[in-house]
Amino acid sequence: MKKRSIVQKLFAIAAAALSLSLSACNGNSVSSSDGPGVTPGGSQESSQPNGGKTYKVAIIKQMDHASLDEIAQAVEQRLDEIAAQNGVAIQHETTSGQNDQGTLKQLADQAIADGADVIIPIATTAAKIAALSAGETKTPVVFAAVSYPAEESVALTGLDYVTGTSDALNTKFIIDLMLAQNPELSKVGLLYCLSEDNSATPIAEAKEYLDSKSIPYSVQTANSNDEVVAAVSALIAEGVDAVFTPTDNVIQSAELAIYETLIEAGVPHYGGADSFARNGAFAGCGVNYTLLGGQTADLAYDVLTKGMDGMEDYYLLEGGIITVNTETAAALNIDYTVFQDMGTVAEVQTTED
Repeated sequence: MKKRSIVQKLFAIAAAALSLSLSACNGNSVSSSDGPGVTPGGSQESSQPNGGKTYKVAIIKQMDHASLDEIAQAVEQRLDEIAAQNGVAIQHETTSGQNDQGTLKQLADQAIADGADVIIPIATTAAKIAALSAGETKTPVVFAAVSYPAEESVALTGLDYVTGTSDALNTKFIIDLMLAQNPELSKVGLLYCLSEDNSATPIAEAKEYLDSKSIPYSVQTANSNDEVVAAVSALIAEGVDAVFTPTDNVIQSAELAIYETLIEAGVPHYGGADSFARNGAFAGCGVNYTLLGGQTADLAYDVLTKGMDGMEDYYLLEGGIITVNTETAAALNIDYTVFQDMGTVAEVQTTED
């Protein structure tokens, strides 16, 4: 197989956004579009009406939370559509590693042992572990929502059995949103998890951009829900005017536990995904995860039917949708119409995903 060069390429988005439920997936839930006569163990001939094949896809979420659930559901729905459109059967099972590396390794190893034709890990840690597990068998890995796959700590590029979709942030744009909403911004809180590889780069970018504007910042890190709650209390005590969190899975999963505290303190929270806003944060800005999930499924089917030759190391999706929680905006007494000249604004309300 030809080794691919390291490339960042905009992945063309042609499909309209799919309408999906945002309820959390069970850690061991199974959803499949099985054809008649299907047995485990990889692609095979089946009794599909037009003689199509059966493919087996393992979807592994790093953990359960709104963004990763949304991606998984979009992948599942698009795989079902692809199967119907192409006269094939695509078995797909979605599992969750609950943010535990040992569990993620077990899930990836089991997928390979079960004869998966492709593994779709969702989020950075899940992707790193799946790529490691598949190193010997070269089982194709098509990751979803890895923000910085070329980073040395992630190392998902240059592998001829790995490709996927990236949701890298435009960090400067999110800081600009803060300044548009509050031109007198005097101090920013940076809230993230140290163990999240995808948070390191945007936090560094945020520090550099804030330094260039002579805006002080305070940094708090957390690795669990309780630590996130404590970190938010510390930021409030330090007098921050706004808080920024990148596409951080640990912080996002704790958003429902902190958004009311931030509202009471009058501090808007800006996140790197729309799911932050749906779970109570003031605003989120980044990639549409329903579209990302659908494009990841399309990419996985290309790998199933055409192989890995010619694939880029990863495909960078364009973000820029500004998602505002209207309930939180009202509680904070913030006029978010200032964002309308900066991009597409989507309005949501708090849902307990």
